[in-house]
Amino acid sequence: MENEVSYILGYDERILGTEAGVILCSEQELSDLDVDVIFPLNLTQGGRYKLAILASETLPRSIKPSDLVGLRAMLSKINSEDDYVLLSSAAQIAIWHASFKFCPRCATELDIHSGEFAKVCPSCGHHQYPRISPCIIVLVKKGNQCLLAHAAKFASGRYSTLAGFIEAGESAESAVIREVQEEVGIKVKDVEYCFSQSWPFPHSFMLGFFAEYESGDITPDGFEILDADWFGVDSLPSLPPKFTIARRLIDKFLIEQGVAIDQESALFFPAK
Repeated sequence: MENEVSYILGYDERILGTEAGVILCSEQELSDLDVDVIFPLNLTQGGRYKLAILASETLPRSIKPSDLVGLRAMLSKINSEDDYVLLSSAAQIAIWHASFKFCPRCATELDIHSGEFAKVCPSCGHHQYPRISPCIIVLVKKGNQCLLAHAAKFASGRYSTLAGFIEAGESAESAVIREVQEEVGIKVKDVEYCFSQSWPFPHSFMLGFFAEYESGDITPDGFEILDADWFGVDSLPSLPPKFTIARRLIDKFLIEQGVAIDQESALFFPAK
């Protein structure tokens, strides 16, 4: 039926999926599972999806524990912005529910708020909302080259843009300038906002920027960044996957350099 609700399953700070994608259950299938709480997922697709967080690791009969994969594998299967928002929202809510069980003021167990997307303390009335951590991510340009870096956490050969958290009291533009200088030792100017992306690892909100090189020599910090260099369109290394805002920034740069980008391959992130 067109209005039938499908349930994404969550358990222990994660949503559940296989190589085929996120696991969806009907209301009838859900009745056989040990459900802790259900949250609406109303940002996209007409509220046709909800997140059912399980109280125990009891899976649908058709799913084996060995079939389960991580969130990145599930995101690699999506083909629309709505699907990305759905999975990103569900993943962040699952993490929030598992991470914030007790009031940070008085340690009383939190209740689910009946009227808004929050938890509320029955003792002191404190409201706890899903956590969002603002970050910057920036592609630095120098003429017809861009700066890409290999971080310690990356797979061998993978290079990407620079990124970091915004500090308390700091503007996003100031964070761009600070993070670039801290991570690779150069100064940038002409910081320009491009676009944003919710990033569910675990609850980041990425603000994407371009910046122009001003001065200095590239000097990786040796901790977060192990290597960095300037790359032209004909010498690009292994790049981030298509569902990332880092790749979207790189694709936009390539378009500015006259490179033809297959918009279908860029999923729901057209770089124009």
